[in-house]
Amino acid sequence: MKVAVLVTCINDALFPDTGKAVFRLLRRLGVDADFPEAQTCCGQPMVNTGYLDEAAGVVRAFTDAFAGYDHVVTPSGSCAGSARHQHGLVARRAGEPRLAETGPKVRELSEFLVDVLGVTDVGAYFPHRVTYHPTCHSLRMLGVGDKPLRLLRAVRGLDLVELPAAQECCGFGGTFAVKNAETSTAMGADKARHVRETGAEVLVAGDNSCLLHVGGLLSRQRSGVRVLHLADVLASTEEDA
Repeated sequence: MKVAVLVTCINDALFPDTGKAVFRLLRRLGVDADFPEAQTCCGQPMVNTGYLDEAAGVVRAFTDAFAGYDHVVTPSGSCAGSARHQHGLVARRAGEPRLAETGPKVRELSEFLVDVLGVTDVGAYFPHRVTYHPTCHSLRMLGVGDKPLRLLRAVRGLDLVELPAAQECCGFGGTFAVKNAETSTAMGADKARHVRETGAEVLVAGDNSCLLHVGGLLSRQRSGVRVLHLADVLASTEEDA
């Protein structure tokens, strides 16, 4: 099985430790994954904003970078959703069917672990009170269901508490947060309030973009709640404690 990791733009720029955590986790599970250095953006920002023609070059580069792999794993439901559902739109618009070839191989991290590797206990240790936010693309576009929760429940030492109104959007939505700042902030404030209600020490999600948004609000509120990507939790061991 030939596997590559799509680290994503936001992780590369702002959360490099999450990308490293994915590789540590996969190695622990016996998966020798590659990091194609030619990888860039998946094209989602352009597609979401309506620039399908301009996205063709980015999707073409994506297709070339990940050609020949059986699976492409990414710590982002948002980018996995873009590759699986939006690359086909760009391919049809550009008249290049090959641009839709790689998308179906892309798996969000929890999907790959549970559906492809068939594991829920990844040997993690994280002795903290945690609540989980299911991000919109992973929940609605990919339909990952309870896979992240099953993985978290198997982490030794972790106390998982339910997040009220968990399925409500946090308000980030990429360019939505820029174009509709007041609405985005109000939605994020609701999410932050629900997080505080749980008494959790850590808010976990599968997309660092959403954690960036909610985490900023929690920080400004001096809530004492930190945010952490699912990959970082699953990569943790007793040696890290």
